[in-house]
Amino acid sequence: MSEHTPVLFIHGLWLHARSWDAWVDRFTAAGYDASAPGWPGDPDTVLEARAHPEAIADHGIDDVVAHYADIIATLPTRPILVGHSFGGMIAQRLLGEDLAAAAIAIDAAQIKGVLPLPLSALKATLPVFKNPANKHRAVSLTAEQFRFAFGNAITPEESDELYERWAIPAPGKPLFEAAAANFNPHSPAKVATDNGGRGPLLLIMGGQDNTVPEAVTKATLKQYRHSAAVTDLLEFADRAHSLVIDHGWGDVAEASLGWLQKQGL
Repeated sequence: MSEHTPVLFIHGLWLHARSWDAWVDRFTAAGYDASAPGWPGDPDTVLEARAHPEAIADHGIDDVVAHYADIIATLPTRPILVGHSFGGMIAQRLLGEDLAAAAIAIDAAQIKGVLPLPLSALKATLPVFKNPANKHRAVSLTAEQFRFAFGNAITPEESDELYERWAIPAPGKPLFEAAAANFNPHSPAKVATDNGGRGPLLLIMGGQDNTVPEAVTKATLKQYRHSAAVTDLLEFADRAHSLVIDHGWGDVAEASLGWLQKQGL
């Protein structure tokens, strides 16, 4: 690893960028220049995001990719990207476009070409899809919905604590775009999976994840079969979608750091 390689953490839907704080500290201690810039429109705090959902609404996948590409353009060198959920999809797009040195995509939202659509994933995203008008709105989860989508492998008490600490409204647009990806030849969820010259990619999946079940991540891995670039898969069998913020986040962070070290990054 070169000294102070930049690392950008990219959050997914329903979590604020500050939910990466512990990861930023851990990667900074390991010698990286780590930061977690929010999505376009994200306020600085969880409370502000809850108070002003309209600031977050109607940002689609292309908007988010362009936002992080602009941030990357200000850096002295290509960064390592660590993304969770839709942040994992964004990280894969940026890596495929050769804007990153490497990427770690944790329980990443499905990219174009991924066909499995497990029932649990449909239930987890139902708060958005139940109303077509939500495509242009920001939608909040209840604590109960958060427990199903994120906290099903931890205690209800811990899930509720994480919900109070980190949950924010999320734009519906990326979910509608991902749902239509396989019917749209120009889908913003399309990733350059055949890019053989890109940096290495690690896909991490939680075996108990309701929102991005392991079938989705395994199908994502298959999309990279025509690329000669490094594409690895790591499973945390007993973990769910909260794995980047719950009590076991450090195990996932250390595994990520270990993989980067093996890649010489």
